[in-house]
Amino acid sequence: MPKPRAALTTATSRGLVLDLIRSAGPISRVELAERTGFTQATMSTVVRQLIREGLVREAGRSESTGGKPRVLLEVDPDARFAVGIQLGADFITFVVTNLSGALVGGTRIRGVGPSDPDLTVARMAAQVDALLTGLGVAPGRVVGIGIAAPGPLDLDSGSLLAPPTLAAWRDFPIRDAVRRATGFPVTIDNDATAAAIGEFWSGSIAGTAAHCTVYMGAGIGSGIVLGGTVYRGASSNAGEIGQLWVSAPDGAGPGATVEDLAGPKAIAASARAGLAEGRRSAVELSPEGDPFLDFELVAAAAVDGDPFALELITRSADHLATAIVAVANILDLDSIVLAGPSFATAGPLYLVAAERRLAEGFFARARHRVQVRLSAHVADAAAVGAAALILHQELAPHSAGQTAPRARRLPI
Repeated sequence: MPKPRAALTTATSRGLVLDLIRSAGPISRVELAERTGFTQATMSTVVRQLIREGLVREAGRSESTGGKPRVLLEVDPDARFAVGIQLGADFITFVVTNLSGALVGGTRIRGVGPSDPDLTVARMAAQVDALLTGLGVAPGRVVGIGIAAPGPLDLDSGSLLAPPTLAAWRDFPIRDAVRRATGFPVTIDNDATAAAIGEFWSGSIAGTAAHCTVYMGAGIGSGIVLGGTVYRGASSNAGEIGQLWVSAPDGAGPGATVEDLAGPKAIAASARAGLAEGRRSAVELSPEGDPFLDFELVAAAAVDGDPFALELITRSADHLATAIVAVANILDLDSIVLAGPSFATAGPLYLVAAERRLAEGFFARARHRVQVRLSAHVADAAAVGAAALILHQELAPHSAGQTAPRARRLPI
């Protein structure tokens, strides 16, 4: 039986055991020891600590197989809660999840727009307080707030750098600002990466070797999980597929990115221009010219079969599918999830386009297929992932590389 590495800390042991009970419970101490490689003595110590903290409880006994029935363990889902915030120019989404990862409640408000960051943070803090109060969640049981935001980010300082969709937030230290406004510990991550972490936390991508969560909100990005670990790149800003050029410079201009052609703003602008030119359609765009609301209206009309709207969404889906095939070929993906509020209405149309293009253009298709699906929390995926991230960091910390054999861990 494999043994835990000497460098494995108590916190890491505790985290691995807690996560395994959460994901595989009810489970016995013997099974936990077998799956982690920990000794029975270590396992007893860790489980005793988790029970003392109220995180884990006994859940009856297993069926007898001839010996003494084993005591089963499970997490107490209401022992701790986490808040996840999905920050975007289109929407700000708030969710509360419990220790088992289940969604307890949530709300969504319009995005940040051009408003001052400090005023928006105050509005966010008030929304968090109202949400927790409405759900009857005591602040003392909240381990913290996870924020999912568009990149690029500086995770060391907890700052937004120069997000294309949030120009007013350039170099804004959002982590510290939200911590001061709410009093809770705060962590921040890229929205697409957070969505990918949420998929892992839910167990929906278990067993995949190379996974990508394609995230479309106001912009387009992706979270990449390779071999059970998030691939972050040199500065934790990997996966920005929206910045891929899909038309090369030809001397007449700088070309166009996937986001320029497939993103919500681009589709909204095309819809407005087409209607101004006399294209016939049932789409009625917003009087205030909100591009994200306009994109929702176009998406809804496309699902209803409006020819002009369907043409626009199909164009967006085809451009995005081109980028998806490129990433799948570069990384030899076996799993793709579409997530983000911009997939909430017309997600199935994007799913069909991605599946079709992968069937035609995935290089390793003779060896294996790429599974593509919509996220179970498609509109709130980044917020749910951000909540999972703060739960894991606060309750189950570990150091990179310090994992016991066969033990399941969050890929951060």
